[in-house]
This record gives sequence, C-alpha cells and structure tokens, in this order.
Amino acid sequence: MGNDPLFLVAGAAVLLVAVILVMGIANFARSGDPKRSNKLMQARIIAQFAAVAGILLFVLLRKGG
Repeated sequence: MGNDPLFLVAGAAVLLVAVILVMGIANFARSGDPKRSNKLMQARIIAQFAAVAGILLFVLLRKGG
C-alpha cells in the first residue's frame, strides 16, 4: 500500500491540510491579519475537500482487489 501512487497523493493531501491548519492557527495566535487568516482557512477547506475526495477514490478503486 505504501508504494501505491494514489495512496501517496492522498497522504500528501492530508499533510497539506495539516500544514495549512497550523499556519492558520499560528496566524490567529499572533493576532495577524484577519484577511490572511480567512484566506488560509478557505485554502484549508479546499485542501480538505481534495484530501477526502482522494481518500474516497483510493478506497473505491482498491476495494475490489
């Protein structure tokens, strides 16, 4: 499973979500620009959708074998 390209893409998408989330929380914590925080959270939602879609695609394609 670790060598499966679709698994690696889904894993990378999950890591991207985590990185964006940490960046957004850090920006909130240091009382940064509210517009930047909003953009980071919007980017997180988009990345999260892509991660969930990738995971579902992986499960659906690998279910049969």
